[in-house]
Amino acid sequence: MFAWSSVGSSNYNALQVSLRKQMGAGLQFDLNYTYSKSIDFTSNATRLGYSSSTNVGAPGSRLANAFSPESRRGVSDFDTPHQINLNWIWELPFGKDKHFANRAGSVAEAVIGGWELSGIARWTSGFPFTVDNGNFWPTNWDEQGIAQLIARPQMGRHKDPATGAVSAFVNPGAAFADFMHPYPGQAGSRNEIRGDGFAGLDMALNKRWRMPWEGQAVQFRWEVFNVPNLHRFNALSGLGTQACACIASLQQIPTQFGNYTGLLTQPRVMQFALRYEF
Repeated sequence: MFAWSSVGSSNYNALQVSLRKQMGAGLQFDLNYTYSKSIDFTSNATRLGYSSSTNVGAPGSRLANAFSPESRRGVSDFDTPHQINLNWIWELPFGKDKHFANRAGSVAEAVIGGWELSGIARWTSGFPFTVDNGNFWPTNWDEQGIAQLIARPQMGRHKDPATGAVSAFVNPGAAFADFMHPYPGQAGSRNEIRGDGFAGLDMALNKRWRMPWEGQAVQFRWEVFNVPNLHRFNALSGLGTQACACIASLQQIPTQFGNYTGLLTQPRVMQFALRYEF
């Protein structure tokens, strides 16, 4: 039988540093850095995130030992110790009343003036993940729990040349041996290892032409999302189609251990727009 109870606890501490420049000389930006740590017993209700038909939660969220929930204490699923965010708007210094070519005529101004470059960038350190215990129930039947870490595996991408699959471990077979099934009463090792973090860069290049009649203009916009076409794999992408909070299971074939099945990023996309303002 299942019951709901608010028995969990969490703790979050952070250092947040911001550097901001208000619009001046055609430039403004915000640069933010966060150094943080989030700790909890589980980052979700223990019944959610894995299988709605069986009411069994994701391996990293369910509590295998209800008498000792604090044994599952660890960093949160969303914990990222380092995070950097940057956004900016820069009016390019070309054309009339600008630093370069400030005496440009109407034709030159129509070509080199009115350009603006803006963007948003974000980077985070890696997200933690948990290794599933497979079909073994050391403490509580129906709550198979998570694997026990016995040695620190070497993290980094490994690409299988035959299948193209990418693992979070440099040597999946060796990393498989770094985990074991927990003994009765143990809770396993939650979020002890980390996969990819997020990284993204979106930019826009705009050009504005002012019309001869007052208050009207034409604007051209070229927007690019994920400018460098970065690929960051999702450490919480799950096993196959199962939405579980892990990318590895002690039921996997060792050579496939830790294979990613999803992305945090989207492929590069461009869009163009032409707008008439009046």
